[in-house]
Amino acid sequence: MNRETRLERDDTIVVVDGARRRRNMILAIVGIVLVLALAWFLFNRANNEATPAADTAAAAGKGGAGNVPTVTVIVPGQSQVAKIITATGALAARRDQPVGAAGQGGRVTAVLVDAGTWVRQGQTLATVDRSVQVQTSAQLAAAVESARANAALAQNEYDRSAALVGRGFVSKADLDRKKAARDQAQAQVRVAQAQLGATRAGIGLLDIRAPSAGLILQRNLEVGQVIGAGSQGLFRLAAGGEMEMRAGLSQQDLAAIRVGMPVSVTPIGMTSSITGRVWQVAPTIDPQSRQGEVRIAIPYSQGIRPGGFAEARISAGATTAPLLPQSAVQSDGDGNYVYVVNAKNEVERRGVKIGVVDENGASIVAGLSGQEMVVLSAGPFLNPGQKINPKRQAAAN
Repeated sequence: MNRETRLERDDTIVVVDGARRRRNMILAIVGIVLVLALAWFLFNRANNEATPAADTAAAAGKGGAGNVPTVTVIVPGQSQVAKIITATGALAARRDQPVGAAGQGGRVTAVLVDAGTWVRQGQTLATVDRSVQVQTSAQLAAAVESARANAALAQNEYDRSAALVGRGFVSKADLDRKKAARDQAQAQVRVAQAQLGATRAGIGLLDIRAPSAGLILQRNLEVGQVIGAGSQGLFRLAAGGEMEMRAGLSQQDLAAIRVGMPVSVTPIGMTSSITGRVWQVAPTIDPQSRQGEVRIAIPYSQGIRPGGFAEARISAGATTAPLLPQSAVQSDGDGNYVYVVNAKNEVERRGVKIGVVDENGASIVAGLSGQEMVVLSAGPFLNPGQKINPKRQAAAN
């Protein structure tokens, strides 16, 4: 056996096993090699993962400089665009006539029409009790007969006196008195006749009549109701059944409106429009709203109800302006805008004011001259200052 024996001073014998020591050294060396191998493996793995990321970043950097998106643009030019002014407003009767009691009033005995009834001028709408007025009329008629009898008696007395004056039986003074009595009696007849006529006219005024032909819009009267002299608002009448729309327009739009212009009126809730015409333009501007009123005459239709709401489109001639597809116009909290492409092929934001919008597109009344290259539809995906490759598309005629 390969062993070493050493003697120490304290006479203790230590025996060292050489084979065991070599085995421990080999194990240590193997452990060191394994640790180094593991470290090398982890280092290479991290390096391999970092290399693709760096390549990707490099590729992205190259793409930002060379991968420019292609965007369709349009040069709109100038087009003839019909100038349509839109407005909203209330519907009303063109001539809204309140109908009241012209006579002394009293208890209503009959109401002959209702809301929605067409009436002719002078037609009786309601009647009021007239029993007292009838008796007064009869009394005055009797007074007229009495006055006529007194006038006839006075005339006869005057005639007899005039015949006796020449014979000396009646003095000239007596004849003058007879003449005065006759004239007074005749005047009393006229007074009684006037009183009778006034009473009969008052009886006629007890009937509430239509001041003109038209459509009854409102009835505020019932049988048994007691009305006073001159009571107002018992009925509301649209004279001739004519209706209108009262639209408020800005001062700028009002300047383009003329009497006689055609208007398309669409009441809320209706799918069809009614053709009307401007019949009055307000000569003043409301200082509070800064708007002026335009009154549009429209024929009667069952869909027209005074007090309702409607939209009007007024044809105010034509104007020349750039015309863009609606997809080219963007909008945010700052207003409407488009993207235009400058000489460096960079995107710029341009604020615009929109005029008429219809199936043909949106007319631009301010912000564009028509010679700019305008991004057609990719606006939501672009940013101001971004470089693009513009692809021009022909503008629609």
